Amino acid sequence: MRKVAIIGVGNSKFGNRNDVNLTELAFEAVKPALEDAGIVAKDVEFMALGSVGAGAWYAELLPAVVAAEYCGLTGIGLVRCEAACASGSAAFLSAYSVVASGQAEIAMALGVEKMREVDTSTAMEWIGRAGYYIWEFHNFGLTFPAYYALYASAHMAKYDTTEEDLALVAVKNHKYGAMNPLAHFQKKITVDEVLSSMVISYPLKLYDCCPMTDGSAAIILASEEKTKELGIDTPIWVAGIGYSSGTANLSRRKNYVGLETSVLASKRAFKAAHVTPDQVDVAEVHDCFTIAEIMAYEDVGFCKKGEGAKLIREGQTEIGGKIPVNIDGGLKAKGHPIGTTGCSMIYELTKQLREETIQKSRQAPLKNYIGLAHNVGGTGHYCYVTILRR
Repeated sequence: MRKVAIIGVGNSKFGNRNDVNLTELAFEAVKPALEDAGIVAKDVEFMALGSVGAGAWYAELLPAVVAAEYCGLTGIGLVRCEAACASGSAAFLSAYSVVASGQAEIAMALGVEKMREVDTSTAMEWIGRAGYYIWEFHNFGLTFPAYYALYASAHMAKYDTTEEDLALVAVKNHKYGAMNPLAHFQKKITVDEVLSSMVISYPLKLYDCCPMTDGSAAIILASEEKTKELGIDTPIWVAGIGYSSGTANLSRRKNYVGLETSVLASKRAFKAAHVTPDQVDVAEVHDCFTIAEIMAYEDVGFCKKGEGAKLIREGQTEIGGKIPVNIDGGLKAKGHPIGTTGCSMIYELTKQLREETIQKSRQAPLKNYIGLAHNVGGTGHYCYVTILRR
């Protein structure tokens, strides 16, 4: 397998994007990614698109085809990837694999999602089907907040994690989201505001939950030879990718205090990259709900099991702490356009490792120039962990 570098990235503004259609939204990420890489559309040989809501949240049933046509990419190899909330990472793996295997010199991973073209109840129903439809949604009416509320309740009972600890995650991520002009939410919040917000599924409240978001992100990957040929001065290398999957039926999980898929995918990624968790300078983890970020600290290996709340209490996951996490606002504040999130995580890490963050107050201090993206699909039904290195 060949070495593969990220040579270009682009990210649209996240939020309620009723001002654009799906193809226009995709173009907002593809255009700057091509410009960043110093190439044109005809140089791209393959594109993998991550999207979940085709034909459901938005009208287009073949998003890869229409997005490629609008962006001037017709004629290249195309595939649409679905791995629930980890669809963007699945697309990234597909594009990476095409280049690593020698089938293409330049490939693109594109995540694009429009979640706001339907009403909230319809969107919630579709998300609620992303587990085991017959067992969870149809029989018991579980939606995604309820899925993660099970994990939050179990974690609180076993490790004395508190509602205040969950609130601290939201406060941190909104603080950084307020610094990020691409974020869905650009407003700071307080612990009291989180705790007093409406209960969605106890113990999760409104501010414990990520928003339904429209957005796109594009990543351009190239072989080592092509990277040198193009004269890319700050290539970000794909050091390792790990992946795993969990049971569809939550009743078959071993416990509800963590995601085994996160543990397995992380171990595989660290092994492939030949690095350890303590070498990571900056991380993006899947914080669809505040409890998910705390569990991710533990599952990825940034702390021991049960000590995730301690990290957030001590400010260890902020800039200046042990390991800055989600300093773009995360899913919680930047937003979570389902199929886009994995690519958007890679976008942020690329900018961080290049030391190109627009807002210098959001730049993580770098020692090893290593970043980690942890992207979960469903409630641990899928997981991808990607390690990047400059």
